[in-house]
Amino acid sequence: MNKSQTYATHVYWDERDNGFIAIAPDLPGCSAFGDTKQEAWQELDHAIVGWIEAAVAAGEPVPEPSKPPKPSSYSGKVLLRIPASLHEKLAKEAEREGVSLNQWMVTLLSAGLFSQASSRKPQGVNLPHAHAVG
Repeated sequence: MNKSQTYATHVYWDERDNGFIAIAPDLPGCSAFGDTKQEAWQELDHAIVGWIEAAVAAGEPVPEPSKPPKPSSYSGKVLLRIPASLHEKLAKEAEREGVSLNQWMVTLLSAGLFSQASSRKPQGVNLPHAHAVG
């Protein structure tokens, strides 16, 4: 595999040009045109090679291909064991508020975090207020 094929590429339809534009975001200004997606990608491969050759000839640095973002290790799902009496209170309060138990718990947790951080908050920042659980 040649180096030009290791760069991320994006291809999109352009109404003004009535064709496909392919870009290599890691290489500023590196783009190509094609009547089809495949043609745009092929042309971009040549454009990347030319971009790299021109940068090297001019003594300019050639950016390394970007790496895909790492998947988050946080799924947003937490299993939490709580006393039955607290579960009941939370469920009743959520019902009174007209929201799901999940949404109510997220609201309370968020409000608690904001409340804790309020002593460190910048002036003029308004944070949500927590509702008391009865």
